[in-house]
Amino acid sequence: MFVTKKKVNGKDYYYLQKSVRAGNKIKSECVAYLGKDKEEADKKAAEIIAQAEKEEWKTKENDEMEGQNNNKDESENKSNLTIDELSNFCKEKGFVFRSSDIYGGFAGFWDFGPLGVELFNNIKRDWWNFFVINREDMVGMEASIICNPKIWEASGHVANFNVNDYLAVCKKCGKSSKVDKPDLGKIKCECGGEYDWENARMIEQMFRTRVGALNAVDAYLRGETAQGMFTDFKLIQQTSRMQLPFGIAQIGRCFRNEVAPRDFLFRSREFHIGEFEFFINNEEKKCDLLDENHKNVKVRLLDAETQVKGSEELRNTTIGEMLEEKRLEEWHAYWLAEQVIWFNSLGLTEIKIREHRKDELSHYSSATFDIDYEYVFGSKEIAGNANRGQFDLTNHQKSSSVSMVVFDEKYKNKLIPRVIEPTFGMERVFLGILTKAYSYDKKRDYVVLKIPLKLAPIKAAVFPIVKHPEYNKLAEDIVKDLRKEFNVVYDKSGSIGRRYARNDEIGTPYCITIDEDSLKNEDITIRDRDTTVQIRVKIKELKEVLRKLINSEIDFKKAGKVVETRVKEQE
Repeated sequence: MFVTKKKVNGKDYYYLQKSVRAGNKIKSECVAYLGKDKEEADKKAAEIIAQAEKEEWKTKENDEMEGQNNNKDESENKSNLTIDELSNFCKEKGFVFRSSDIYGGFAGFWDFGPLGVELFNNIKRDWWNFFVINREDMVGMEASIICNPKIWEASGHVANFNVNDYLAVCKKCGKSSKVDKPDLGKIKCECGGEYDWENARMIEQMFRTRVGALNAVDAYLRGETAQGMFTDFKLIQQTSRMQLPFGIAQIGRCFRNEVAPRDFLFRSREFHIGEFEFFINNEEKKCDLLDENHKNVKVRLLDAETQVKGSEELRNTTIGEMLEEKRLEEWHAYWLAEQVIWFNSLGLTEIKIREHRKDELSHYSSATFDIDYEYVFGSKEIAGNANRGQFDLTNHQKSSSVSMVVFDEKYKNKLIPRVIEPTFGMERVFLGILTKAYSYDKKRDYVVLKIPLKLAPIKAAVFPIVKHPEYNKLAEDIVKDLRKEFNVVYDKSGSIGRRYARNDEIGTPYCITIDEDSLKNEDITIRDRDTTVQIRVKIKELKEVLRKLINSEIDFKKAGKVVETRVKEQE
């Protein structure tokens, strides 16, 4: 419950409100009118809340004793969640907004709000740490979004990628749909009707722009980040003194003129790709980095033969078994396993691997695998892994007349290396994290966003619950100290239950409470988001404890003294 003020004809009126759930929405209901005086209103509100707590406390106490055994019953099945509901939730909580929202939006473009940009940055940072910082064989770069248009001709994008989308209209229902070039004349509309293939028209996938004030030339907004890593390959290899095998990584904005952007962030016209090109000597058939841990990585595979038969049946296998079946070579297997391992570290275990059929391989690839995630709208691609061979470097050498040949110290030969390319749709990873995290908690009667600790936009919220200057000062000092290392918020408005709810809904893992004992005992209470368990920790140890909790170095109940809940979770 919480006190609200309404101004009518210039006068203040106070009411006691409570949040209640109506279907998938949270709405506020009036409990009582509290009068015109603020002090009297607060007094009446405290009396009403105390009486309500007295009547309901015993029931809540019994519920809490049930422990974690009933966790599966506490949350609604995520299959009930729709992508529109998730989109609305993201807007309401400040994660993602429609770009140009005040003008009705602009299809295929999105803005990240205050919480969304923090979560997105954390995802990108974790990716960068895993694939770049923690490795000796990977360096990073950031290429320009617009480059010399000759690059896209040499890469084959102008002749292949850019002319792959067609717009076709169903003769039966009249709906316009995007159709890939290989499917022209072969598929039907969702309604079962035939498409008007004769009038289907090609839509360029790459955005054109004009560069230069005088004598302007046509150029493109990049449709992928890969080409910058290929064209700068020799410069990076020389300046970084890297020896084969090594990789170049980047995360950057890309643009595609999607015919039908849809499913929130999943298919948009501006997005981020995280990918790297890993360069290998053609004679390097064995991968020394591929160990038993990689071979034992379990996956659900939809292989090419099964798809050719018209089936979508998955089978359980391992990276090692895929290697034995000669579906990929060792370096390809190693990087596919590394991708799956990273996804598992984020809790995204609902994935499958789909092997590309020979008739759908990209113009540059000899073998490609999609990594699909189980979104609320179905299993869709979240990442990919392609064996690009020598295609790109060879074509750029031919087109630019600049040698891409390097000398390999290990094999003592000059060569153009072959390439393995793991690719990640970063907005799709973001969407996967939110899909997995979204959970409606029946006991708390609101959504709890169970974002992985290391990715949470806000790591902790600090609450003073005693309204005296010295307690506020202590809380402010704690916030100031924690902000040197963590993104934390200071929240002193509303009831403690409402403050808990606000932070649970945005994924804050820990709520730190300064209470009447904190000044005397120099300690505080930390509440865990997922279990609502609370522990007591000394203030001088708080930063170290929080660091260990966020890095999953210590179990929550062992990080301090477990205490009984002093305040109700829901007021």
